[in-house]
Amino acid sequence: MRNRAIVAAGVVVAVIALLGVYAVRQLVGSGLRIPIASRTCTVQADGRVLLDADQMANAATIAAIGIQREMPERAVVVALATAYQESGLRNLSYGDRDSLGLFQQRPSQGWGTPAQIQDQRYAANRFYAALKKVRGWEKMRVTDAAQAVQRSAYPTAYQKWADESEVLTRALLGEATGAVACTVGRTPAMRGEAAAAALTRGLTLDWGLAGAGPAAELTGLTVPAADPRDGWRYAHWLVSHATDHGVKRVRFAGQEWTAEDGIWTRVSGGRSAEAQVLAEVFAER
Repeated sequence: MRNRAIVAAGVVVAVIALLGVYAVRQLVGSGLRIPIASRTCTVQADGRVLLDADQMANAATIAAIGIQREMPERAVVVALATAYQESGLRNLSYGDRDSLGLFQQRPSQGWGTPAQIQDQRYAANRFYAALKKVRGWEKMRVTDAAQAVQRSAYPTAYQKWADESEVLTRALLGEATGAVACTVGRTPAMRGEAAAAALTRGLTLDWGLAGAGPAAELTGLTVPAADPRDGWRYAHWLVSHATDHGVKRVRFAGQEWTAEDGIWTRVSGGRSAEAQVLAEVFAER
């Protein structure tokens, strides 16, 4: 009897485990994302969104590419909602059939080569180009505009990310001040000249900027800002890419974000230029 009880208990445990695996697969298959414990970035702009460093960097690049292409704000919302649903704002190396990248674009369907699709900037550019060809997309619901491009098996799934995407868009397009705050670990991916060069290249590719140069008072670079909105766009982009580009400090319009504290505070001393964003990178060891 005891052996039978042990066997029965083992069967129950196995069944529960299988049901758990099945439930997880159902969640992922339906487009729902399992929560991730490490949410290191907080975005607050008439709403609150929590992301990890990779998601934040990808969101910032998607938004910047949209503005560089002179797409309206609504297009950025649609693009972010699409990437939220398709990949969880991650540059995936796998997907359904041959789907890849942020938007799960398929090489077999003419979106590009696998290498191209896994370039975040290429993928975002292709999405915006396809969206622009959809007649009347500006007046569609977010999910309908996204579906017109993606042709997903879950045509209404994009709508559940509309609110989060609107918050991200307001912050990343400079409509809120000090809206993106990320916490960075003590071991940056880059340091010194390599970090400054990577930031300069990223600003050029994402925003089309060519005027970033060495900072006069910080070990990093300065980014010219035509107005406060542009300044906050670049400042939030820099914080969004802090983890992968070794950003230690960002200063603009009398406020400063630091990797150590992970928040924006008023600058207590030093120069506070309205016409430029100052970025400091971690120094060489």
